[in-house]
Amino acid sequence: MDVHPAPGLAPSGLIDGARAVVLVEGASDAAALAALAICQGRDLDADGVAIVPMGGATSVGRFLLRLGPRGLDLPVVGLCDTREVPFVHRALAAAGIATVTTRAETERAGFFVCVRDLEDELIRALGPDAVEEVLERHQDLARFRRFQRQPAHREQPVTQQLHRFLGTTSGRKEAYARRLVEAAGPARAPEPLRAVLARA
Repeated sequence: MDVHPAPGLAPSGLIDGARAVVLVEGASDAAALAALAICQGRDLDADGVAIVPMGGATSVGRFLLRLGPRGLDLPVVGLCDTREVPFVHRALAAAGIATVTTRAETERAGFFVCVRDLEDELIRALGPDAVEEVLERHQDLARFRRFQRQPAHREQPVTQQLHRFLGTTSGRKEAYARRLVEAAGPARAPEPLRAVLARA
């Protein structure tokens, strides 16, 4: 399966051989989708599906123009967070793909919305206890307990503590995106992830 970093947006060589593209904000989203595809027994390489991290949601317009009907004319779907929906709506219209105003219309156009963000979706899908079990398997539970005791975090709900902890160290979000999807498996993985792969 091809997972491309955010490029300089030169179309040639960006998605060689792909028949469809999944746009995501960053590396953790890409890792989660790659892990879910493996859990589903799906070979995205064989399917010709490229997962492309954009390096930020504000780039979605440039990607849709280059890859969509006014560019390479590939089927393009994607993931976004709730706060990114306005960018996606404007980009879909500018690229000539769809004019949308509601979440349902956004999903019919191929973009699926995480209520807050990927980490929130994963924590809610598994529940805090199961997330802590994954932390323990990877020798991070003691670090999390120390994090919980810090004055800035000790009064927060455990779901918020977990959310903050997953983003505190470089590479942790990406690693745990993969690990939490693997722990959830195909049945419990967040619906936006399952839905976007089903459309790709």
